[in-house]
This record gives sequence, C-alpha cells and structure tokens, in this order.
Amino acid sequence: MVCFRLFPVPGSGLVLVCLVLGAVRSYALELNLTDSENATCLYAKWQMNFTVRYETTNKTYKTVTISDHGTVTYNGSICGDDQNGPKIAVQFGPGFSWIANFTKAASTYSIDSISFSYNTGDNTTFPDAEDKGILTVDELLAIKIPLNDLFRCNSLSTLEKNDVVQHYWDVLVQAFVQNGTVSTNEFLCDKDKTSTVAPTVHTTVPSPTTTPTPKEKPEAGTYSVNNGNDTCLLATMGLQLNITQDKVASVININPNTTHSTGSCRSHTALLRLNSSTIKYLDFVFAVKNENRFYLKEVNISMYLVNGSVFSIANNNLSYWDAPLGSSYMCNKEQTVSVSGAFQINTFDLRVQPFNVTQGKYSTAEECSADSDLNFLIPVAVGVALGFLIIVVFISYMIGRRKSRTGYQSV
Repeated sequence: MVCFRLFPVPGSGLVLVCLVLGAVRSYALELNLTDSENATCLYAKWQMNFTVRYETTNKTYKTVTISDHGTVTYNGSICGDDQNGPKIAVQFGPGFSWIANFTKAASTYSIDSISFSYNTGDNTTFPDAEDKGILTVDELLAIKIPLNDLFRCNSLSTLEKNDVVQHYWDVLVQAFVQNGTVSTNEFLCDKDKTSTVAPTVHTTVPSPTTTPTPKEKPEAGTYSVNNGNDTCLLATMGLQLNITQDKVASVININPNTTHSTGSCRSHTALLRLNSSTIKYLDFVFAVKNENRFYLKEVNISMYLVNGSVFSIANNNLSYWDAPLGSSYMCNKEQTVSVSGAFQINTFDLRVQPFNVTQGKYSTAEECSADSDLNFLIPVAVGVALGFLIIVVFISYMIGRRKSRTGYQSV
C-alpha cells in the first residue's frame, strides 16, 4: 500500500489518500477526507475503469480500456459547506479526471452525479485519434442513502453514454460523516441485495493453503457474431477460468449450453462477448497488425463468484492466437491465456476466425505449435542424439583401453 498526504484543500483540511494496488491493471482508490478540525467528513473506497470508442484518422473505430490510472491526485475534493455539497475530484494522466458530487436532504444524502473527462489528444491512450481534445461525459444518478449510513456496492455497476462505458465495483462511500467516524451501518445497492444468494456456479473453492481441485476438460462451444445477415466472427472453444481472489483459487468450466454470445466486427477490430447468469461479460477483443495478421489483443471479464462478490479484470496488451488474415487459428491442445496474475483462461479444442469469414465457415487453419505433427520429432531427435553420444563415449573408452594394454612389455 502506498499512502501519501496532499496539501490542504481550502475549506476541507488535509486529504489523506491511500492508493492500494489491486489486480493487474486495476486499482482500488481509497480517500479519507478530513475537515479543518482533522475529523473525517467523507470516506470513499472504490474500483473503476473506462472503455472508450473513438474514431481514427483512417475513419475506422478503435476501443480502449482505461484501467491503469497511474499517478492519481485529488485536488478539488471538498467536505462541502452550506453553499456546496461534498465532492470527490480525481485527476490521472494528461487531461483525465473524474468527479462525484453529493447532495443532502433532511434524512438522506445522494450520490448526485458523476462526470468523467478524457483527452483524445493523448496519443499513448488514443493513437491516431481523428479529433483531439478533452471530452466530458456527465451522468445523473440520484442514488439516495440514509444519512449516516455507509453505502456499499460490491456488484458491477455500468454507465453507458456517448461511446463511453464506465464500470464501478467494490464501492464504499459515506458523505456527511457524523462526528468524524465512518458508520458501521451499511446501505446496500439493489444489485447487492439481489445477489446475496449467489448464483450456482460449478466451481471448487479450496482453503487458501491448498490448490484448486483439477477440473475435467470443459465442453467446447461454438459462438458467432453477425454483421447484418452475414457471420463475421466464428469461435469454437472449451473454456476453463482460473481465478485467484483473496488468496482463494477457483476453477470454473464454462457451460456453452447456458452461455450466449454477442459482439461486433470492424475493419481492424472484432469483439466476441460471452455472458451467462453468472458472467456479466467475458470479452475477447481481436485486432489486425501489419495489415496481414490478426491476434487476440484484449480480454475483459466481470462475473459473480460463489461468495457473491464481483471479480473484474481487464488487460488490453495481450498477444495470443496469431494467424494470417483470411485464415483461422486452431489449437486442439490445452493453451493458457494469462490475463493477469489473478486470472488465466485455459482453452481446449480452440478454433477462431475474427475476420474475413466467408459463407459462415472457417477458412484454412493455421495450427499452433503444440498441434504440429513435427512435435513428436523433438523427443525422437533428443533420444537419437543421446544414443549416439553414448556410442561415441563407449567406443572412445574401448580404444583407450586397448592402447593402455599394448603399452606393457613382457619381462
């Protein structure tokens, strides 16, 4: 945990900020805002990421996920007064900011609105963006919470507007903290209330000191994405999810019979999204590189675990399943897609084609190295080499022994 103290904010006292490293490419933010008497007036802890779709200079569209906030500042966060309500203000990166506003009524307070600003002029985040500048998305929420209650929402909350999708989970917040002490009374969001009885998932959750029980091979499912009346993406695969959260490992086989697929196809990107009663979304994002090959660039997941909590991970810097455009990628042997230290996907009987699908059928497949017919030659070659080496050593030994005998003369 990295903790640091910011300079005083006028009218709000010192702000103590702790940035806790969470899962790979995902961060939990924790803010303890104090007033001029050093008493806590606002407390918040939450996780968030943003997915933004933007137009490029060649008139295509790209999608980026912003989950690594880098160095975070909280300038402008205030406890509030008679004229202004409390506010959380977060700044990260060049031109990126996030603001949450709160209001108060007689017996309740509200998370009134959320504002997210992003900078398409940042070439690192938005390469080849057609329009450069800072864009802002405002969302009105009006979530009412009893005064002096701590609001909790572990479930994933999604806001969508103007090509921006905002994701929030593991949220704890209390504005208007009474007597400087954060309340122990919790007010749950509606999703947490309905998910107190966790959905049934076929999974093994062992103790933290054990490893998960190996699962049987998952059943392969066939998924597709349509563009109008034509199929533009095909995927066949058995999927096994390996999740570690709070030192507890889980292995989950995806049942294709209860899993649905949606997605989208564009000239340089393609999305396959899977969802079920327990998986909010499992995204496979493919991209074109060098104008002649495709690969798996990004995986995003958000799902309920058996304890009712929400597990969310995003990684847009992958490089798997590489094959030429106009062909499919195939790997019957087990493969592992390492999304993060806490999340891996094992695939079985895999075949995917995210671009240039013709008549709804797979094109010629490029096989993975594990499936190659030449693989059996490796142990054979090693065995032959070892055998040859043994023969050479034996012959050398025999020659040396003969020479040593001829060196003696009879007396």
